[in-house]
Amino acid sequence: MIGTLYLVATPIGNLEDITHRALRILNEVDLIACEDTRHTRKLLTHYGINTATISYHEHNEKERASKLVEQLLGGSNVAIVSDAGTPGISDPGFRVVKLAIENSIPIVPVPGPVALISALIVSGFPTDEFFFGGFVPARSGQRRTRLTELRALETTLIFYEAPHRIAAALHDALEILGEREAVVARELTKLHETVVRGRLSKLAEQFSSGEAVRGEIVLLIDRNVIEPPSRQSNELAKLVAESQAEGLDERTALKRAAKKLGLSRDEAYRQLTRIKRN
Repeated sequence: MIGTLYLVATPIGNLEDITHRALRILNEVDLIACEDTRHTRKLLTHYGINTATISYHEHNEKERASKLVEQLLGGSNVAIVSDAGTPGISDPGFRVVKLAIENSIPIVPVPGPVALISALIVSGFPTDEFFFGGFVPARSGQRRTRLTELRALETTLIFYEAPHRIAAALHDALEILGEREAVVARELTKLHETVVRGRLSKLAEQFSSGEAVRGEIVLLIDRNVIEPPSRQSNELAKLVAESQAEGLDERTALKRAAKKLGLSRDEAYRQLTRIKRN
């Protein structure tokens, strides 16, 4: 008999957020493959589950997936869990699932928490359609390129982000996507859960205050709503065009127009970019 591969969602914070079915499966399988065995052991101990565990993370995923499939083909039932949430969602799981499919091994999802959905439903943004981009690229250049690729999407954007990079990500999002409503959801379901809402400019300023940010973060950005350009933006665009007609390059023309209108260079750039995009 071939064993069954179970993909079991576990709490993203609050240990009560686990289904009766998930607990039964974790108790009945022969082996639990964990992103971090020490982390998962806390959950298992809390519920009195003594099933054997083995590590299965991004650094050993390729090698360990083959061994897990061998055990499944030998008749063992195996559960995959991540440190928090649903395995395979920005966490290990893809390789062993793909290999299990290739070997005709039964795969059973055991649904439960996932941080991006929890953040989405409390965001106040449209939930009928959304784009999940996983973790935002760590390097600024790559992050800005990625945001540029997504700029035209008319849907809610959702990303995971590290606390020490959230301020930079918000600043880049403001410059590339333009002013939009956004939400920073931190430590969902945990003791210090916070959901901060506001425009990108407000959030970028707030998270750049120097105060240390901790915990797991979900960043949500509202869909692109095209707003008519303001009177000031129209005047800015007109001055830039006139200076360019005189032979100035766009950067110099923008600098001259910004000075005339009493705008900072960054604000003038954002206004001109918004007009071009719209």
